[in-house]
Amino acid sequence: MIFVKNTPNNTGVAIYGDYMDFANLYEALHTVVGNEDEFVSCNAARIRVLGVCYDIRHALMGDREFEFVDNGMDEEKKRRLSVLAPDKNIYLKIYVLWPEMLFVTMALNEFLGLYAKKLAKTRYSSDLFTENKVIWDRSIAQVRMLQAAVVDCLKQTVTEGAYARMLNVMNGRYVCIDRYITQYLDILNSRFIKMNSEKRLKNLSTIAKRIVERGKEYRDLEFQLREEAKKYNCNVDDLRLDLDFPEDLVW
Repeated sequence: MIFVKNTPNNTGVAIYGDYMDFANLYEALHTVVGNEDEFVSCNAARIRVLGVCYDIRHALMGDREFEFVDNGMDEEKKRRLSVLAPDKNIYLKIYVLWPEMLFVTMALNEFLGLYAKKLAKTRYSSDLFTENKVIWDRSIAQVRMLQAAVVDCLKQTVTEGAYARMLNVMNGRYVCIDRYITQYLDILNSRFIKMNSEKRLKNLSTIAKRIVERGKEYRDLEFQLREEAKKYNCNVDDLRLDLDFPEDLVW
């Protein structure tokens, strides 16, 4: 089962799962965000979700960390079942920065809605389509499991008041990933890394709010990037900010 923990220095989250958990999640995320020619106006957000997929794939290849997790198979159960078995399972592990994870969690809500509409048009005839049939879709269930694990981690990490505020913001009607300037996330990520552990924790709810509200700083960045895109005759999503990120993060 997928589960999520806050990292020791509040830098981000550690996502855990066994091989099948990660393989199923990887497939589900790719399915829900669609191909490059689908949901075109949300392509920048799609790339950020695929960034998480990139780490999941490398974990499946053995290029990320792992931990041994108790599986409940104690000596008494082994005797009762007459089996020789390990008492721990290997869980794969990847890290995601908090601002990035908050955005991805919110973006997945939007993608799930788009994916559900796609199912209604392609898999079911309109007279047979119901909300329950969408909910029972395997990919939706896998993605919801990840979102639930992130939210559960938030509940255990921040204060009760901050948790309530973050849920209101993250599930609010103002969340929109359509043509989102995701370079703004790079600014938030860079700023978050430079904070100390205590300040990171205190700023989580503020970061969630800034991601959703797209205030003056976001709008100024959007204007600058759109002007640059016109100047170089390219897509806004192709532009990169000149930011320094440490090669080895202290999670």
